[in-house]
Amino acid sequence: MGTIRLGKRTEKRVPAIRQFVPLASLDDLVFGGWDIRSDNCYEIARHGGVLEPGLLEQLRGFLEGIVPLPAVFDQNYVRRLDGPHVKRGQNKWELAQMLVEDIERFRASTGVSRTIMVWCGSTEIFLQPQEVHQTLENFERGLRENHPGISPSMIYGYAALRSGIPFANGAPNLTVDIPALVELARQKSLPVAGKDFKTGQTLMKTIIAPGLKARLIGLSGWFSTNILGNRDGEVLEDPESFRTKEESKLSVLEHILQPDLYPDLYGDYHHLVRINYYPPRGDNKEGWDNIDIFGWLGYPMQIKVDFLCRDSILAAPIVLDLALYMDLAQRVGMKGIQEWLSFYFKSPMAAPGLTPEHDLFIQQTKLKNTLRWLMGEEQITHLGIEYYED
Repeated sequence: MGTIRLGKRTEKRVPAIRQFVPLASLDDLVFGGWDIRSDNCYEIARHGGVLEPGLLEQLRGFLEGIVPLPAVFDQNYVRRLDGPHVKRGQNKWELAQMLVEDIERFRASTGVSRTIMVWCGSTEIFLQPQEVHQTLENFERGLRENHPGISPSMIYGYAALRSGIPFANGAPNLTVDIPALVELARQKSLPVAGKDFKTGQTLMKTIIAPGLKARLIGLSGWFSTNILGNRDGEVLEDPESFRTKEESKLSVLEHILQPDLYPDLYGDYHHLVRINYYPPRGDNKEGWDNIDIFGWLGYPMQIKVDFLCRDSILAAPIVLDLALYMDLAQRVGMKGIQEWLSFYFKSPMAAPGLTPEHDLFIQQTKLKNTLRWLMGEEQITHLGIEYYED
């Protein structure tokens, strides 16, 4: 989470965020969840190959104690995965009630005082907003009628909110980014946030693109390709799941560069995104970008980025930060969409009619100013004119 500046630069007040804001301690967290496999978390982590064996063995006892519950899963929405550890119900309403019961048992068995749900599941097939998503009444009717527009992640989101639990969505699925579930969140005075953790290639885009725009450097094209070998890569081999991810990735540049305001610089660029499943790479994703730019008098230039990253290592801290911030938001009475957490997402949720902010640096300013506001501190504008006045 880093540090946060308070007051004027000359005051030199720069506490750690965890010391400034009354966040829960990481030591107080209790973990639980669902999966389509019944293996405990040690076995899942060993199979995933993210952590070195020596480090994983040190955590073995703790991880073996976390055993996933049977999942709500439908292969129609994630076609490249399947597993036997799933719930069976007459309809989606019944599956939602099973999740609510799981949540209540988890609360009772662990004794936790507060609960947060973060969706870390797979990318589902592309779904457009439909009538079933428009009101809570429609959505609940759709659950009972097994409406195909309601995906498993939406069932989790509904069960969480019905149980009084804030929900953050780490995938590009619609999930809670529909009027029905935002309505439920506001009814229950709960925060929701999403979508799609900003980790690898898109993180780089939200760092580089604001710099190009700030210096008014033109863009002719941005070609992005990824290779990865984990379950995420396998799922994205399916064209419909890839379309969901592609929509999330493609929206970033348009919102940052604002081609309608800068047509000569950004009105005609080509933006292509490719993702390739390559099992030998495992969790170590490679994101390669070729960026064709032009400067003064139209002279062309290029930027090439080869980001060899570790998908889960980048995502895990985001999950922890979101759990702590969503808990804080609930405790201080913030409800509905938490746009101030857009710093963590590729495709941030925003109020209807409001253009989401994608620039990483504006997002960070918004996050920190929200924390200052919560704690009664002055907002930082970086104007600084007072240092030069007589």
